[in-house]
Amino acid sequence: MANPAADELDRLIHERIRLGIVAALAANDALTFAELRDVLKTTDGNLSVHARKLEEAGYIRVTKGFEDRKPRTEYRLTPKGRRALEQYLQQMEGILSAARDALERA
Repeated sequence: MANPAADELDRLIHERIRLGIVAALAANDALTFAELRDVLKTTDGNLSVHARKLEEAGYIRVTKGFEDRKPRTEYRLTPKGRRALEQYLQQMEGILSAARDALERA
């Protein structure tokens, strides 16, 4: 049986690394590239590709600069990104609730 709510999920956030990025940023004011990479246990290239997609969608803001002569990239969740995450979580809660109901009826 198809679940219409699953069809409406934001595919941009639904991917594991991108979901991890927005969730980590929702829990923190800002994170550096290295902090996000370490939290998500991913490679530099993988993080870079997924972060760029979120930035292009307007879900995260990227600030590049230098600290002690070393490049520093910092990420923040935008209001649009926060709304998208909240909607995604509501949809997932609906899917999980429907699954629980189906299990109880079985």
